[in-house]
Amino acid sequence: MFGQLFISGVATGALYALTAVAVVVVFRNTRTINLAQGDFAMVGAFAALVFIKDFGLNYYVALFGAVLTCVLLGIAFERIVMRPIADSDWLTLFTATLGMYYVLHGVAGWFWGRDTKAFPVTFDPTPIEVIGGLVSQGHVINMAWAGGIGLMLFWFFRYTKQGIAMRAVTDDPDTAMLMGIPVRFIVLLTWGMAGFLAAFAGVLLAPIVYVAPEMMDEVLIKGYVAAVFGGLYSIPGAILGALMIGITENMAGGYLGSHFKTATAFVMIVVLLAFRPQGLFGIQKRREF
Repeated sequence: MFGQLFISGVATGALYALTAVAVVVVFRNTRTINLAQGDFAMVGAFAALVFIKDFGLNYYVALFGAVLTCVLLGIAFERIVMRPIADSDWLTLFTATLGMYYVLHGVAGWFWGRDTKAFPVTFDPTPIEVIGGLVSQGHVINMAWAGGIGLMLFWFFRYTKQGIAMRAVTDDPDTAMLMGIPVRFIVLLTWGMAGFLAAFAGVLLAPIVYVAPEMMDEVLIKGYVAAVFGGLYSIPGAILGALMIGITENMAGGYLGSHFKTATAFVMIVVLLAFRPQGLFGIQKRREF
């Protein structure tokens, strides 16, 4: 039982990590908590479902279409909504993302309906044995996808000009602008990356649960908690926090009862912030801009 709960927890945490990393990436370069991140993922799941069921496309083509849809959604949101108010205070920016959350919820409910919809299962439903426990092949596939995306992000931030520029903007946007880095473009790229990560989170989760306007609400909360857990500026911290939350809540649900699962993440964050308010990998003081 322990092995099964552990692997399932890692798989769940991997999905939380996709959302947590997107929250951190946006926050680092815009000082904005994107409350619409979960709904970006929901739109991606619906887009993939439409491509598969209505257009008869295969899973991978539908996944590409969902990624393109979410990237364009993130870019459009930055250009139309966030850029005109970029110099506003944090509460205005936060409220704008909250408004987008409700807009996407409403549009999805109006366009696709509020009934839950089944997403075609693309993996063998027969569970496999891992560490002495039976685990869904969907969980294993999701871990592989999330791991691959994590490696790709590491390569992007470490070795590409755009990734290095994003790190520079995070450290000091004014100096980065003086050095010739196009800060506006980097912020646009940041929102596009948020859409990219959202698409994978939505499409990977959809076959395991369902597709509906509220499908990502809990994942967004857990992803945000994981981001705070890691320190809000640290991508490795967000990933570690997401994995810890996924494993711990699965263990709590298995050994204590399912009603303890949701509370576990919040107990963890309250305890952590009581002793380390800056998060696991945060620092005590950050520059304001």
